[in-house]
Amino acid sequence: MSCLASCCAAATCGLCSTVASGISKKSARLAYCGLFGLSLIVSCILREVGAPLLEKLPWLNSSTQPKAWYQEQAVLRVSLGNFMFFVILALIMIGVKDQNDSRDSWHHGGWTAKMVIWILLVILMFFLPTIVITVYGTLSKFGAGLFLLVQVIILLDCTHSWNDAWVERDEQKWYIALLIVSVGCYLAAFVFSGLFFIWFNPSGHDCGLNVFFIVMTMILAFSFGIIALHPAVNGSLLPASVISVYCAYLCYTGLASEPRDYICNGLHYNSVVSTSTLFLGMLTTVLSVIYSALRAGSSTTFLSPPSSPRAGSAKPLLEADDVEEGKKEARPVSYSYSFFHLIFALASMYSAMLLSGWTSSSDSTDLIDVGWTSVWVRICTEWVTAGLYIWTLVAPLILPDREFF
Repeated sequence: MSCLASCCAAATCGLCSTVASGISKKSARLAYCGLFGLSLIVSCILREVGAPLLEKLPWLNSSTQPKAWYQEQAVLRVSLGNFMFFVILALIMIGVKDQNDSRDSWHHGGWTAKMVIWILLVILMFFLPTIVITVYGTLSKFGAGLFLLVQVIILLDCTHSWNDAWVERDEQKWYIALLIVSVGCYLAAFVFSGLFFIWFNPSGHDCGLNVFFIVMTMILAFSFGIIALHPAVNGSLLPASVISVYCAYLCYTGLASEPRDYICNGLHYNSVVSTSTLFLGMLTTVLSVIYSALRAGSSTTFLSPPSSPRAGSAKPLLEADDVEEGKKEARPVSYSYSFFHLIFALASMYSAMLLSGWTSSSDSTDLIDVGWTSVWVRICTEWVTAGLYIWTLVAPLILPDREFF
């Protein structure tokens, strides 16, 4: 056993050294995304095959606990290790303003040490008492909600930036492209909403709650377009259409997460639905984290520190009085390293909630992200998304003395 452990440790260290040597400063953000993706893979594997292994741990072994409890423990413990890794980095990087700071090199380099620390943290979490994991699971619900809010802000920034980029080209073909994409997104949103009536409102049953969710989604989509095109609002149809599709997606994932024994869930007969819902949720999480990593230095995102050359300030990077003779010119960092790592920490909590069904009990360990908790989280996220988007449109009218980017 000890020989096998030594071989595994040596192989892991060798792999870490090989991967770390290929990571440059420019690819550091993608490397963090890769590490986050690795944590998802480990969580999924341990969720499926780790239960028998956890049952052998004396401090976890309990004859009264079902298989689903051990699966939840595996997911939460990997998530906690990943969360601790990024929180430690976020704390270390507080206050980094320019690239002359020694911590700048820590953020971009030292990958062999980082990978070893990450592995040790994940392993260490499996030796913690259950009460610690229970507390983390409770806190993760709030952290996951905060990540969903960040995800919405990132989506709003992406759609507005997309629209501005095409409008700035000031050519007819780009205006036509805007119209085609906008109409296409709106058609998709309303077509899918129509299908929801078939899937989640079976004939002969009283499914008022599902009908309310679907009708609200359609009303919101229609309202986005009306408000965005109002002469008093400086809006555009493209962001409105994209947000409409996203709200329809959130409505679908919410309705698809309803318990399988709920008669109004017309997809309850299909066991593949839980897997597809999970895949869509995980894909959205990974894409939003990757986007935040690549977009972190943009002037329209909240990740850019005031000292960033991309923060939209018209002031020169260094005033003449601040340049001392013989002193090396300090180049400001292009994004907040601390907030960058905080996003990954929150994403770790959110992914744990997806894989553990928001730590709510399920009738079957084969069903993932199923239950009323998941339903209301998705629906509330949809409504918050709608509220934030409408606020971006009407805020300049309500607060005319403030600047909005």
